[in-house]
Amino acid sequence: MRFLFVTLLVLLAGVSIALILRQDPGYVLISYGQWSVESSLALLLLVIVITFTALYYAIRATKGLVMLPARVRGWQERRRVRKAHSALSRGLLEMAEGRWDSAESTLIKSAPNSDNQLLHYLAAARAAQRQGAPQRRDHYLYLAHKSMPNADVAVGLTQAELQLAHHQMEQALATLTHLRSLAPRHPYVLRMLMKLYRELRDWAHLRDLLPELRKRNVLKDEEARRLEIQVYGELLDQAAARDEPAALDEAWARTPKGLRQEETLLLAYVRHLMARGADEKAELLVREAIKKQWSDELVYVYGLLKGSDLNKQLATAEGWLKTHSKNPVLLLTLGRLCLRNRLWGKARVYFESSIGSGPRPETYKELGALLEQLGETDAAMDCFRRGMILAVGNTDRPALPGPDLPERFHGTGEAAGESA
Repeated sequence: MRFLFVTLLVLLAGVSIALILRQDPGYVLISYGQWSVESSLALLLLVIVITFTALYYAIRATKGLVMLPARVRGWQERRRVRKAHSALSRGLLEMAEGRWDSAESTLIKSAPNSDNQLLHYLAAARAAQRQGAPQRRDHYLYLAHKSMPNADVAVGLTQAELQLAHHQMEQALATLTHLRSLAPRHPYVLRMLMKLYRELRDWAHLRDLLPELRKRNVLKDEEARRLEIQVYGELLDQAAARDEPAALDEAWARTPKGLRQEETLLLAYVRHLMARGADEKAELLVREAIKKQWSDELVYVYGLLKGSDLNKQLATAEGWLKTHSKNPVLLLTLGRLCLRNRLWGKARVYFESSIGSGPRPETYKELGALLEQLGETDAAMDCFRRGMILAVGNTDRPALPGPDLPERFHGTGEAAGESA
């Protein structure tokens, strides 16, 4: 379009000049020494235009000849780059097809001619890793860094991923530690560090990393909460395994207050206290936790604890009957607390009520042991049998009727103790 417009302007100019010169062709005299040239103005203008055009194209042709080697080199370079791009696509396709050897060869051969050597070497490193060749992998990663020194993070992340996949934990830790010094806020670096610490079971370092994981939104809230519970639970287990008596309490003190009411962590801490014979401290913690929020698991554990005041402990648990009168776990706990207080008849009532609300193998076991102690051998054996059937989940047999037990004892707790 532009060429046509220029051509039209030239034609219009030519026609205009021709019309003007037709009326008066003009006269031109050029004299130099003994030489002189006479001509019309029209002829002179025509000669000037022809000369200018000839010189213009002669200069362009000369320039083209001078620039020809550079143009040939540029064309060859562009051709090599196009071939390298095609080789990169072919190499990635071969990797997707699982042809690691062929992919590695294709990517490495074409890398020197590519304008993006980094991608060639990174992909080749992955292909070498798949073939179990860590030395070639590391060499390609070195070449990748050399091809683009400012791509430290990209190369380092690839190296760390491959080291983790090859179970080179110490090398991966060194790589990720270096990466974190380069990019302390990089979400993927933080995520890989989290993964590595979990693999190494390095819960202390992972605990220190938790605030940064939350701050950088590396994990969603629910996922971060689960990880926190796991980390602090593992730290409690590690502290309990140490010989230092204060280690467990120190680990619990370092647990954030918001997590201390988490049932999983509280139960872990309480069980460790029980293992150390600190039932009184555990009983207080469980009682306070149940007061804030009901939990069958905590109620179950409460029946296994031996507090400082057994009567008060039983009275506390009986107070929960007001709102959970048919809870089989609470009734089992009450039965166990009655046993600890030597209230045999009352314990029997609670065990039987627990079975009526929701039979459990251990409730049958507790009742069977009590009946055996009371001399009711047949009823005790029947309880043990039913508990065993319930425990193994024998669904092929028809449901059994309720235990054929002697008449229940309905006296007060004190009377029950006296009757025993």
